[in-house]
Amino acid sequence: MSNAPDSPKRLAFFERYLTLWVFLCMIVGIVIGKFLPDFTATLSKMEFGQGSQVNIPIGVLLWLMIYPMMLKVDFGAIGGIARKPKGLMVTLFVNWLIKPFSMALLAWIFMQHVFAAWIDPETAKNYTAGLIILAAAPCTAMVFVWSYLTDGDPAYTLVQVAVNDLIMLVAFAPIVMFLCGVANVIVPPKVLFTSVVVFIVIPLAAGWFTRKALLKTRGKDWFEKKFLPKFHPVMIGALLLTLVLIFAFQSKNLTARWLAVLLLAVPIVIQVYFNSGLTYLLMRRFRVEHNVAAPGALIGASNFFELAVAVAITLFGADSPAALATVVGVLVEVPVMLSVCNMCNRSRGWYNQKCAIA
Repeated sequence: MSNAPDSPKRLAFFERYLTLWVFLCMIVGIVIGKFLPDFTATLSKMEFGQGSQVNIPIGVLLWLMIYPMMLKVDFGAIGGIARKPKGLMVTLFVNWLIKPFSMALLAWIFMQHVFAAWIDPETAKNYTAGLIILAAAPCTAMVFVWSYLTDGDPAYTLVQVAVNDLIMLVAFAPIVMFLCGVANVIVPPKVLFTSVVVFIVIPLAAGWFTRKALLKTRGKDWFEKKFLPKFHPVMIGALLLTLVLIFAFQSKNLTARWLAVLLLAVPIVIQVYFNSGLTYLLMRRFRVEHNVAAPGALIGASNFFELAVAVAITLFGADSPAALATVVGVLVEVPVMLSVCNMCNRSRGWYNQKCAIA
């Protein structure tokens, strides 16, 4: 048997350079918005019903991103909770009782006070709402990548994602309503409920039914190796086109307020490190295995940005500051989360010292 160390795990090509793709989409979108204003205006006015604020092109693209993610969720894995309950409890505590509230606090501090000289009050409230929406839903897709990079327990990661998705059905809308209300941002309950149904309930149910039917008729091996991979290029294309459209609709805001992107990144980066660090330390305090703690810390920090973009667009419009805030989350998440993965891997020995004492 060879004693040579395993080669370090790496992201796939697209995920590795996601931040670069987002920057390129920003440039392409701004160019389209500036030089094809009539075309951009026509696209922005295409809505599912008068006053719905759900843009048809973006809505379709977002569904093409969210539905394939839901196909990966195996609710049958929830039975594994009893095997390692402490790790799941810590993850849920941070995801639902700490993360959205800490982001609301950070958004209020930075958008409405620290950066008040550069942001007008109404725009600051809109940015705050976007950041709250971004933090109110835990990641469901990229977290499998983060778990792989930290040698996480894949079955337990799946349990954490499945339970978070079920909680999201009932907790996402109330949390957004409450925190936005505290921030003095009016969120129409009917519109928020509609966005939850369209972008959570329906794709989650469709994914579950599709998964169940295909596993029964074609088998797990075909489903995971043949069917799911077909959606990867679809998801990539949908994500990039969505970003191009959003940046096209935001072209005036971005060229006039380019500093806003940098300002919005500050609370997002802080909350990622705060929540991942808190989860990691709590896991160590309760002597949870590292292969559960590391992905748990990453779930506690990353965001379901596809859902956040969809909800922000539905509530405030594709050209709103709130939508821009959620897109900045996409811009900074990959490099920041990779640094968290690196810290989890480098601290494995220190972490296991505590767990070995018992």
